[in-house]
Amino acid sequence: MTEDQSAQDNRVSTVLGRRLGGELLQLRTQAGFTQGQAAKALTASTAKVAKMERGWVPMRDPDIRALCELYGVAEPTVVGGLLELARLDRERRKVKGWWNDLPKNMKAYIELENVATSIKTWQVSYVPGLLQTPDYIRGLRPDEHFVAARIERQRRLVDSPPLTLWAVMHEAALRCVVGGRDVMGGQLEHLVQVSRKPNITLQVLPFSAGTHAALGAAINILSFADSGAMDVMYMEVPLTQRWAEGGEETARHAALFDDVTKAALSPADSRAFISAMSKET
Repeated sequence: MTEDQSAQDNRVSTVLGRRLGGELLQLRTQAGFTQGQAAKALTASTAKVAKMERGWVPMRDPDIRALCELYGVAEPTVVGGLLELARLDRERRKVKGWWNDLPKNMKAYIELENVATSIKTWQVSYVPGLLQTPDYIRGLRPDEHFVAARIERQRRLVDSPPLTLWAVMHEAALRCVVGGRDVMGGQLEHLVQVSRKPNITLQVLPFSAGTHAALGAAINILSFADSGAMDVMYMEVPLTQRWAEGGEETARHAALFDDVTKAALSPADSRAFISAMSKET
């Protein structure tokens, strides 16, 4: 196996690592240096520089200082900002979460969710995972390890400070009976209760609102408190997932989420809507 192949097999990127790597890449490009020249300055391999610029590895302060010197970056605030990003990234990588044994795609998302300060989510087919009851989760997947992991995720909603959640659901997600009528009734009642929490905003897009551009896929937009961290967009489509960090694509999906909130019922009307549905079950 080549060094590059090994790097790809073992890479672990983080939000802050990708941001820091992107800034170093931009500085190198602006200065007109190649990855090979950067590697020579670090007495390292080109593969190492590539991993650094992709956020796959934690970065050492001496390496960052050496690259800044090579690129002609001497402004203390710029160098200090890069060093602070590196410090925060190294601290985040030390945290070992309960999600380590989960599938790779789910683990990657939950690692981001665990450090996010707010999440906006649009769901077409199911109740958002952070708001699902244990019985509803079992109705989706009768795997107790999966159920326990999802319940553990919900602790973020009662952390100090708690995660801020803005969830918009299509009426179809509420009409789809998961686990039977009793389970669904309990799920609807749970939504009514949690919708009253100050850190949770819950809205429903009813069938009567007609078609909408967002009906094709579920969308999650995660925001972070760490300095320099950009919003991350995570979109679920059949058989795959799609990611974007900052940039135009994340901005477009954030605008799409805003459009859904405007078309949906208000939080108060949504609560009344769900409450009425729960009495029908």
